[in-house]
Amino acid sequence: MWSRRSCRYRPDASGLEELRARRREQESALRKARRQQQLVSKRLLREDSLVNGDGQAGVEIGSEPLSEQEILQLLRDVQRGTEERKKLLSRLRQGLQHKETQQKFVRLEGSMRVLIGLFTSSLANVQMEAARCLHELSHSSDPAVAEACLPATSYLLTYLSGHSVEFTELCLYTLGNLAVESDAVRKQLLPQGIIPALASCIQSPHVAVQEGLGYVLSQLLQAREAPTKIIPLVLDSVLPQHMLRLVSSNPELGMGVAVEFAWCLHYIVCSHVNNSLLISQGMVSTLVLLLLELASMISKAATEGLELLICPVLRCLSNLLAEDETEGCKVQIQDERLLVALFLFMQYFLQQHPFLVQECLWLLNNLTADEPIFCSAVLTLDLLPALLQLLSCSRMVTLLALTVLCNIAEKGHAYCHQLHQKAVLPSLLSTLALSDAQVVGQSLELLHLLFLHLPEAADDFLSQAGLQALEQHQDNPQLQERVRALSETYLQPAAASLISCAGASATVLPSS
Repeated sequence: MWSRRSCRYRPDASGLEELRARRREQESALRKARRQQQLVSKRLLREDSLVNGDGQAGVEIGSEPLSEQEILQLLRDVQRGTEERKKLLSRLRQGLQHKETQQKFVRLEGSMRVLIGLFTSSLANVQMEAARCLHELSHSSDPAVAEACLPATSYLLTYLSGHSVEFTELCLYTLGNLAVESDAVRKQLLPQGIIPALASCIQSPHVAVQEGLGYVLSQLLQAREAPTKIIPLVLDSVLPQHMLRLVSSNPELGMGVAVEFAWCLHYIVCSHVNNSLLISQGMVSTLVLLLLELASMISKAATEGLELLICPVLRCLSNLLAEDETEGCKVQIQDERLLVALFLFMQYFLQQHPFLVQECLWLLNNLTADEPIFCSAVLTLDLLPALLQLLSCSRMVTLLALTVLCNIAEKGHAYCHQLHQKAVLPSLLSTLALSDAQVVGQSLELLHLLFLHLPEAADDFLSQAGLQALEQHQDNPQLQERVRALSETYLQPAAASLISCAGASATVLPSS
């Protein structure tokens, strides 16, 4: 029984495959949770509406939904070419903030044709206001409204190469909104060349454009068909190299850009389409250096929003390490400072952003699963006390910390000896007192590895009332077999040895 379970941490072929299968299951759950939290969400740019045509600050005027007759009249008036076009379009845009107006508008015959005609106008102010109307429509929760915007997509892509940063940004967010829910929109955008258009646009020096592009790309990469139809096109373009550059270049100045593209890289890595290509392009070493830089920012107290970037970067590295072929990945991760950075993140974000502690532990688990160098580093850099402190945190943090400890203990006698010296047994007695079957089960796994490689640890465990701690779980159907095996294999022989030693000692006492 115990030999079968110990394969979970043993670096032989069958054990590695079991470990990878477990990682893939947990990664799938993480990705599902991320999708439920939704970076797939529409975004609305309305700050531009607070500026009037003269560039002066204005006030957004609240409006009521428009009737069909009012929409028709606005469209007739705007087609007459009067000087009031911009004002009329502004009123239409305000009306389009209401769902019922959006639905009425797209049902009216010729309405989209008129709006797209204005969107392609040579008059910049009319074109901008028409773009804002399209943007309001793109934000609709009604898929029919998004599909009504299909005739505009080719123009939206064309205008990505324009010279106005504000206009390009608006086109990008409109494209991103349209791509969120509509399969038809995405199906049309691909043959229209959205990936080459984005590959050209990503070289823009403007932060607003870069961030908007990251938003569009993140929506595309989360689509159901992304692994088969979108990500291969992205990997064949210059986009990955530019994304990596933008993620790692001075995050203090462009945190929003870095966050967008870090999540984009995460979605690509999770697809497993061609991670060997990403590894060969130096993605791993670049992200490791980025984590070290982010850790240094914590020491400077420049931490606002930092967790939003650290999280996807950690996930990228964790998932790359979980690949079947990770030799190239391991070669690029040889810096022990990465471990110090992970523990710094865990210490700093434990109270305010505990989810980040789980991400750090997941990466630490993947680092220590097969690599003695990182297991040794945890011990030599005196990081073990901080790891043991995490055993008193939430259930998931405790489970992951126990898994890392098992990775270390599996490496053999010398590692178990140091764990024993650092008082791992008292911490395990605390986790054995819990009622959670998974936490207790992982604690039993760690005890098994300790007793297997360091038999004297069983003696100390008994002397610290360890047998009583185990007995409270002997009736639990999920645990009783392991409790009995642990007791019969290690603790009963140890107890018999202790009794024998005590008896031998008693025979040499003087009879005074």
